Amino acid sequence: MNHRMSNTGLFLAGLLAFVLMPLAASAEALPDLGGRKVVVVTENAYPPLQFVDPRTGEQKGWEYDAMNEIAKRLNFEVEYRNASWDVMIQAVADGQYDIGMNGITINDERKAKIDFSGPYMRSEQFMLVRADETRFTDAKSFAAFAAGLIGAQPGTTPFYTTVYSVLDGDEQNPRIKLFETFGATILALISGDVDAVLTDGTAGEGYVESSGGGLKMIGGPLGSEDFGFIFQKGSDLIAPVDAAIAAMQADGAMEKLTVKWFRDYKMGE
Repeated sequence: MNHRMSNTGLFLAGLLAFVLMPLAASAEALPDLGGRKVVVVTENAYPPLQFVDPRTGEQKGWEYDAMNEIAKRLNFEVEYRNASWDVMIQAVADGQYDIGMNGITINDERKAKIDFSGPYMRSEQFMLVRADETRFTDAKSFAAFAAGLIGAQPGTTPFYTTVYSVLDGDEQNPRIKLFETFGATILALISGDVDAVLTDGTAGEGYVESSGGGLKMIGGPLGSEDFGFIFQKGSDLIAPVDAAIAAMQADGAMEKLTVKWFRDYKMGE
């Protein structure tokens, strides 16, 4: 199967179907938060979800557009902050920020520390490699390629998928090279310091588009994951944000954002 044509098309089709699924809430009048300030934190490392445009320095992406629309509908003022992934969940749990948005996978381990919104997107993980890579073609052949190195950011879904779905279940496996940011894993891949990186399809497509032919995605999807915004436990923002997400799914706003960022937008143009 040609991944760039078939799997990517299936991913986008699935994504469109997911964002169109109505939640239990209806598009009735939404809560009015009275213009309160809400501090939203992100890493700006996952195009086209959120990133810094290298030409303009503008922070932009699907999640920015979605959050700005949620703020408009709920009448709150957004103040964006940046933080590294390794501190983000704990910082939100401690109340340093009101909301975290970073393509964050909903799972039970994280739910022990923070609360999630309802899912706003479903994604799948793929292997990102250099465009001239021929030594392996998927996760199975990479595992058999004993000299292969894979870059990962500790504590992330790609890290745990690498450990338990690609390699041997050993979190200390020397074939895994750890980096502080996802962007650093990409730079290591481009420079040849590692041979592969796992990424969700959304971010992967962005990096492929911006690589000028230097990167590609290979193999089939390595499981699916739902993304949600994160909040401090018991936050009074969860119910209003969920209501806004439901309304945006019901009236087609989510579909428009998906078309804009995953079909029409081209990185680097």
